[in-house]
Amino acid sequence: MAHPFVYLWAVTLNKNPIVDLTATLGTPTIAFGVENGYDTTSGNFAKYTAGVNVSKPESCASIVLGDEGDTIKAWYVHHLDQLKKSAAVAEISRRFSTNENTFTAGGLYVVDDLTVVGAKLSNHGKLGAVHHHVIPKSMVPVSSEFDTLALDKCPRFGLTLALKP
Repeated sequence: MAHPFVYLWAVTLNKNPIVDLTATLGTPTIAFGVENGYDTTSGNFAKYTAGVNVSKPESCASIVLGDEGDTIKAWYVHHLDQLKKSAAVAEISRRFSTNENTFTAGGLYVVDDLTVVGAKLSNHGKLGAVHHHVIPKSMVPVSSEFDTLALDKCPRFGLTLALKP
């Protein structure tokens, strides 16, 4: 059995680095994690995030407190079939500084071993879609976002190419 505790750290290579510390403790069904960023210039913590994740064979739920305690987000993913080819996804978030709540619902479908498509819609009218394709040693996610409440605005499109050595 693998050791359930993971500890990572990273230092940026510049004149005034920020040191990121990440720790996760858990089992295959429940995990707790924290992330802290220490700014060596100011001597203050630049960021901190904490979260918990609960996983079952047919579903997964997470709660994360982030943005230095200003935002709380909860996610739920429910697989709709035994092969985990399709799933329904929901996210609710609350930003305390602006009293803004956002609810997003969506779904995804695994077309084959290399291709995933998904879509989501938020209560603010943002409609997003993603097509994620993997070819040997690379990934090509194509995404778009469209504001259904402002049809005069141009939609946003994104293309990413990630090459693996």
